Amino acid sequence: MDDAKGCSVITVKGYPREESPQDSAITRDINRTFPAHDYFKDTGGDGQDSLYKICKAYSVYDEEIGYCQGQSFLAAVLLLHMPEEQAFSVLVKIMFDYGLRDLFKQNFEDLHCKFFQLERLMQEYIPDLYNHFLNVGLEAHMYASQWFLTLFTAKFPLYMVFHIIDLLLCEGISVIFNVALALLKTSKDDLIQTDFEGALKFFRVPVPKRYRSEENAKKLMELACSMKISQKKLKKFEKEYHTIREQQEQQEAPIERYERENRRLQEANMRLEQENDDLAHELVSSKIALRKDLDNAEEKADALNKELLLTKQKLVDSEDEKRRLEEESAQLKEMCRRELDKSESEIKKNGSIIGEYKQICSQLSERLEKQQTANRGELEKIRSKVEGCEKCSSLFNKEGRVRATVTTAPAGGTEETDEEKEGLKNQLREMELELAQTKLQLVEAECKIQDLEHHLGLALNEVQAAKKTWFNRTLSSIKTVTGTQGKETT
Repeated sequence: MDDAKGCSVITVKGYPREESPQDSAITRDINRTFPAHDYFKDTGGDGQDSLYKICKAYSVYDEEIGYCQGQSFLAAVLLLHMPEEQAFSVLVKIMFDYGLRDLFKQNFEDLHCKFFQLERLMQEYIPDLYNHFLNVGLEAHMYASQWFLTLFTAKFPLYMVFHIIDLLLCEGISVIFNVALALLKTSKDDLIQTDFEGALKFFRVPVPKRYRSEENAKKLMELACSMKISQKKLKKFEKEYHTIREQQEQQEAPIERYERENRRLQEANMRLEQENDDLAHELVSSKIALRKDLDNAEEKADALNKELLLTKQKLVDSEDEKRRLEEESAQLKEMCRRELDKSESEIKKNGSIIGEYKQICSQLSERLEKQQTANRGELEKIRSKVEGCEKCSSLFNKEGRVRATVTTAPAGGTEETDEEKEGLKNQLREMELELAQTKLQLVEAECKIQDLEHHLGLALNEVQAAKKTWFNRTLSSIKTVTGTQGKETT
């Protein structure tokens, strides 16, 4: 680890000046590493630049192994949690101290030992799936190579990979067997129903897709942690593998052994090329999807910008309309206030006129009643005097009128009777004159009352006209404003 730390200072801070023999492979794989992740999706971005530095630095640092395909995924997972120097140091630690680099040595001899150990564990823990794979001719190296070489980082979702890396750093590389057996055990029912091609396809697509659900990934990790695989058992299977290999080497001629190794390497190469094609296809699909998403986002942004401009324009128009309506409202309020003040003054004026009219009417009524009372009193006095005089009572009837026929008086009292008659006639004429004056005063009072009623009617008409004028003006103003808005809207 001390060597790794020293190398990180030299390579990451100073950046490796040596040329890496795998530079083209590194550059090619960088673009295929988590192409949908925000940190690594931009060509030439900070994520890809840091990833390139770490992969190139390790290829120069470890000349025996150099850069291996899929190594960029592990480096990218570390970069998501720490700076470049620490990521490089941890990568060196995993490769050297945790034995991951041993899988790439001696024509992947140790990797094939891991495949043998996995098959023996399957035979013990999942015998029915193991027998099914034997029947269809499916071997562990055909589906589990990336599990060991990339520590599940190439295909599976990141939140699941983070758990696996944590377990590996705590427990060692044997954790891969726990996760692999858990994957096979949870997928057993589906895999038993497949043939050779169907099983390979199932491992490429449905298995990683199933654990995009965090709940499924959590259950898988719980199952993996619950499985107890002893180091003693793994050592036993490793010894069996080496024993079988020694027997094969002793029985086989060198040419046969080389041909077998060549076939195995060809199969591994074909498998890696297939995986490479799959990764390339995923990269192209991801880029196409990203391009479509970007185009859709740009279209949505343009549409939103247009809507924003329209909204701003509508806002400006609304503010102008608001200001105009506020001004018109202020004008209407002022006009209404003036009309209201005018109406109130007219109402006060008319109220005073009505009050004066009522006062005059009451005064005239009182005077008329007093005059009528006085007249009745005078008439009663005259009637009593007439009734008290025998001569006069014979001349007038009960209603106070002169009788039509008059009896002949004695000759001796003719002169006295004429004088009394003349006096009574004078009194009657005076009473009739007073009565005529009273009637005249009554007529004059009625004329004044009619005149006052006429003035009152005029005042009421003026008040009504003023109210109608104010209402008509307000209504016409509202109609004018509404008509103007309609024209502007049109």
